[in-house]
Amino acid sequence: MNLILFTASDVCASGRIRLRDERFTQIKRIHRSAVGDQVRLGEVNGLIGNGLIRSIDDSAVVIDYQLDQPPPDKLPLRIILSLPRPKMMRRIVRCVAEFGVQELIVINSFKVEKSFWQSPALNPDNIHQYLLAGLQQSKDTVLPAVSFHQRFKPFVEDELPGLLGDSRALLAHPGIGGPCPHLLEQAATLAIGPEGGFNDYEVEKFLAAGFEGIHLGSRILRVENALTALVAKLY
Repeated sequence: MNLILFTASDVCASGRIRLRDERFTQIKRIHRSAVGDQVRLGEVNGLIGNGLIRSIDDSAVVIDYQLDQPPPDKLPLRIILSLPRPKMMRRIVRCVAEFGVQELIVINSFKVEKSFWQSPALNPDNIHQYLLAGLQQSKDTVLPAVSFHQRFKPFVEDELPGLLGDSRALLAHPGIGGPCPHLLEQAATLAIGPEGGFNDYEVEKFLAAGFEGIHLGSRILRVENALTALVAKLY
């Protein structure tokens, strides 16, 4: 953890928090901090600042804090992602938070196995923890918006047009359109399919909604690698 995040539930007095969970373990056993040491803190969806350890024992750490700095700016990017394999979900959600993506929308597609939607990885509490881990890594406090849509056609036809606004709509798909643009200076909505891409029907639906095709060359990458490469090139 490069930043310890807390919420109002951790506050035990004005300007003071008490931590008992894995954050306490991180401070005591990983950082090996002691009374009088400083730590970097941030309030979830709030400011960042410094904390001073007032007490620490075998069960909890008490920290006085002062927050005075804004979190880093978010990327003007919304990602629409075909539901990946459950074992990849944790890494991808963490990456989204680390990169500072504003919004992640997870959708169904033809190549997604139905059983994936029943995975514990999609539990809201688990998704929240993945996001927090990414924020703590990148010293951010603001949670990206995350939503799930199990019906492809209603989402693309009924909901997607109202989401695009004036963002540049990009469909990452092997073999169509041009190379991924570099260093955008505008907001973007980026759609990423499963490994191997969306099927022809799904591609046609995105193109009809106003998306332009882009690609990363002739190699087919794993979803998490494609996402990382695309975000890095775009911003």
